Amino acid sequence: MSAATAVGAAPTLSPDAAALDDTTRAALRAYLQALGDDEMLLGHRDSEWTGLGPILEEDIAFSSMAQDELGHAQVWYGVLHQHFGAPTPDAIAFLRDAPDWRNAQLVELPRGDYAFSLVRQYLFDVAEAIRYGALAESPWPALAEAAAKLRQEEKYHLLHGRAYVERLGRANADSRLRLQRALDDLFPYALGLFEAPDGESALVARGLVPPSAALRAAWLAAVVPFLQASELSPPVVPDGADGWRPTVASIEGGRRGTHTEHLAVLLAAMQGLYRSDPAAVW
Repeated sequence: MSAATAVGAAPTLSPDAAALDDTTRAALRAYLQALGDDEMLLGHRDSEWTGLGPILEEDIAFSSMAQDELGHAQVWYGVLHQHFGAPTPDAIAFLRDAPDWRNAQLVELPRGDYAFSLVRQYLFDVAEAIRYGALAESPWPALAEAAAKLRQEEKYHLLHGRAYVERLGRANADSRLRLQRALDDLFPYALGLFEAPDGESALVARGLVPPSAALRAAWLAAVVPFLQASELSPPVVPDGADGWRPTVASIEGGRRGTHTEHLAVLLAAMQGLYRSDPAAVW
């Protein structure tokens, strides 16, 4: 993380973080950063619909979801700050360059049209509902408490996405085609949500987090039947009695700092004001 604590200063660890060994501690920091980065960037993309929604209801909905996602990012960055001595949430969000971000590439893609943003939000929200449900059972208290809190808000995001995807998928040929095109473009990137952050195996071994492969299987089991019932065609084939196998490759790299050209443009817009005077108090 480039926005580091002062050079030469040892980070101040909470008792819960200090109780972890060095390997587990580093892995948990990477995991928390990935969670926060996903939320931060999707919140920014959602905010780009403010004043531009296709109807007033959706203008308000995306603005509200943007505020929620940014708040979720602040929670995860806050855990990093409070337990691991990382910089403040503002510094984490606004003083890192693209190679230091660990988000899935899905959330950095441009806003696109309404169908694109709707489908992206739905695919993301299912993943977060499943992930946070599992993390709420983590034996590491700060992780479990934050996940339990955030999954309540994600529940309403998911209700919104399901309602509009189903409605527009079944509405007419034009709306269904727009959603299908978005789904075709986004599905490989959505699979990248389950790219394991560095060191995840150490966390799984200690029972702190679920394996990303298990979350991906649960995600496929949730999204595929729903999308098919909404008259859309996700790129999958049956795999065993109850599973699904994607027919497209997962687009990964974001968890290790490999990003599209879109992230640098997004960060320039998102960070410009803060970087113009980082010492300012608003």
